[in-house]
Amino acid sequence: MINIQTRGSRLFTRSIYRLLSTKTESSTQANHVISNKQLLYTTDPTSPGSIFFLPHGTRILNNLIQFMKNQQTRYGFQEVVTPLIFKTKLWKKSGHWDNYKDDMFKVVGNDMSKEEEHCDNIEEHEYGLKPMNCPSHCMIFSKFERSYQDLPVRYSDFSSLHRNEASGALSGLTRVRRFHQDDGHIFCSMDQIDQEIKNTLTLIKDTYNIFGITDIEFYLSTRPEDKFIGDIETWDIAEDQLKSVLNSTAGEGNWEIREGDGAFYGPKIDVLLKDAFGKKHQVGTIQLDFQLPNRFELKYTGEDGGRNHQPILVHRAVFGSLERFFAILLDHYQGKWPFWINPRQAVIIPINDSHVEVAEKLQKQLSGDILNTEESIAPLTGYNFYVDIDKRGETVGARTKEAIQKGYSYIIMVGDKDIANGTFAIRTRDDKKVKNMTSDEIYNLFVQLEKSYT
Repeated sequence: MINIQTRGSRLFTRSIYRLLSTKTESSTQANHVISNKQLLYTTDPTSPGSIFFLPHGTRILNNLIQFMKNQQTRYGFQEVVTPLIFKTKLWKKSGHWDNYKDDMFKVVGNDMSKEEEHCDNIEEHEYGLKPMNCPSHCMIFSKFERSYQDLPVRYSDFSSLHRNEASGALSGLTRVRRFHQDDGHIFCSMDQIDQEIKNTLTLIKDTYNIFGITDIEFYLSTRPEDKFIGDIETWDIAEDQLKSVLNSTAGEGNWEIREGDGAFYGPKIDVLLKDAFGKKHQVGTIQLDFQLPNRFELKYTGEDGGRNHQPILVHRAVFGSLERFFAILLDHYQGKWPFWINPRQAVIIPINDSHVEVAEKLQKQLSGDILNTEESIAPLTGYNFYVDIDKRGETVGARTKEAIQKGYSYIIMVGDKDIANGTFAIRTRDDKKVKNMTSDEIYNLFVQLEKSYT
């Protein structure tokens, strides 16, 4: 997904950054407090703008990724994995070198003898760390013969991306140098654009709704004044396409125009939402591109038998930067994660040492097929929940209080009476009311919670 900032876009971003700096600092500080308490992520000056996701934070990140992988499969996307670095000549071909190289990281090997022999061309041994995936997806499309019957071709990619943001602009999870996107590219014909963009807008709204986020704003970013490629007539066609889709989905009058804020290769729809501090974040984006297919000479055989039909490229992301969306969710939930995404879904508290064995048996069952199997190799699929046991010598009250502070969704207690009845005492972190349930009932409850994203 390309997210090129033109001069107008950079000025807009800087003004917004200054205007909301206080809110940004408050949000970042709040994120750090929650992260430190729940051990979610950390940073280090040896890699500025890069996040070290700790085990619990990684579980959340992986849940977000798996959620989006499932949605993208439903919408016909096929996941690919592409290289991290490419030779300079690729970025020149795509237009990024002329329009974006100041925001890219250059990579050059120390031992040039390892490169192609007798080559004095700098482009053959100078590389750029990729800031976006679209050129590599264009390369995949170009490797094979394509027909109109193959379209739309939809690729998704979760590779890490790097952008050389100014050190002074770096801010927690929201402004980083290394990040991940739920990146997607759709190669389609002109008459398929409308439906593909409608599908993406539907996915965006449905996804945010899962997280209880309904305060969404849509913007159409149009052709930049100076830095753009292609002819104005093509730009006008692309902008009219996006206006039409916005009117039919968001509703006429429910979106705004950002004049001159489009990417250098095409107009785009930007989706903004508000965090708990009222600060706006750009998350999802849909970008229409007639230029990269032309630069990479992408072709397909049309229904008329002609082999020179050129596809249209739609760039799209729903979460946008996963790191930024992670930060928004930190603010949104204040550490009280829904069960399905919670890295601490349940904790079992045995009353004393004599109850530990039963607690471990329950943990094994709730952890699902990964632990509850006689085989030495864990199965590929299954409902597997993150369940801990707190068997310290502290009082039940102290352990329960700490479990609530750490954000466990469910607290399960095991005592003599529970063992005798074949049930367990279970409560939520927000409700002191205790229910008695069998292990099977608890497992089925957890399955239903995960299925319903609650």
